[in-house]
Amino acid sequence: MADIDVLDASVFLYLEDLIEEDLFYMLVKECEDTAPVFPYWKYDRFSLESMLEDECLSEFRVSKTDIHRLVRVLQIPDDIICENGTKACALEGLCILLKRFAYPCRYSDLIPRFGRSKPELCLICNEVMRFVVGSHGYLLTSFDQEWLRANKLQEYASAVYEKSHALGNCWGFVDGTVRAICRPEKNQKTVYNGHKRVHALKYQSVIAANGLIANLFGPIEGKSHDAGILRRSDLLNNLEAYCNSEDGEPLCIYGDSAYPQRMHLQTPYKHIDLTDDEKAFNKAMSKVRVSVECIFGEIAGYFAFVDFKKNQKIGLQQVGTMYTTCALLRNAITCLYGSTTGTYFNLDPPSLEQYFQFDREFDDIHNQ
Repeated sequence: MADIDVLDASVFLYLEDLIEEDLFYMLVKECEDTAPVFPYWKYDRFSLESMLEDECLSEFRVSKTDIHRLVRVLQIPDDIICENGTKACALEGLCILLKRFAYPCRYSDLIPRFGRSKPELCLICNEVMRFVVGSHGYLLTSFDQEWLRANKLQEYASAVYEKSHALGNCWGFVDGTVRAICRPEKNQKTVYNGHKRVHALKYQSVIAANGLIANLFGPIEGKSHDAGILRRSDLLNNLEAYCNSEDGEPLCIYGDSAYPQRMHLQTPYKHIDLTDDEKAFNKAMSKVRVSVECIFGEIAGYFAFVDFKKNQKIGLQQVGTMYTTCALLRNAITCLYGSTTGTYFNLDPPSLEQYFQFDREFDDIHNQ
């Protein structure tokens, strides 16, 4: 768009004899668009109703009926208006976002489905992404939620104990995940992860026993240690404030040996001469913890775009916002269809409306 403006201005200045011919040709050369032209106008505009159910699940990860529910609870504006005036309806905007993240495709790959140009698709996708994170990102940072109340945490802890018979007050698990990115031009050493031997960003997640991501912190430089990320996240203070039983007893999360031992954060026994009971404890908790680690794989499994490092370009893309968006959408899918973790612990997630606090927000608006 900027090149078109420069070209128009150059033509005007040349016709008015305000610039020399050599300078005019140089400016025209600079404005030449070498990118391939995709005839988006030859394709029909998007219609969800014309899609088969299997197509919808494959391309958007959500059924046709549930996409309408998701649009409603996310409260995406009926008319999405981008900075340059491009417009789209809420349903089309969400579907563009879902298809973009479902697989590491290019915007040109979305043209046959939506009948829009690459710049339009990019603008709409980014606008919806910013809205989703801006409006609902607090669901991944705040413990002040209905499904994280004391009685619910106790229910999760009981389910974990029923499987492990080791730790009676553990309601969730904490871990860090490394997401590879494209090698940046600057600060390469800062984001280089020596353990994985890739340039990467790290995220810290707390996973509840019902399969939902309760807390997400990041992105952080790839070289950072898990204990350092824990300190920067202020997670321990939040756990102390919100994660206690109705009787005031502390409820904890469980992490690997990289984390420090605290009242609300338990870790394996680490000393050399472990007793048989301590070995049994470590083994039992390791077993239930493995069932939760698959959540990290599910984010990339449902939304493979974040797993394709060549598309994760810091400085050019909102890499952290993309991952946060996919984590929120993954929680939405868990609310709709459950998860392997919730099935393992025999726990049901809240409904989609309960998780996004849609009913409460509607009541608040109605009572104003």
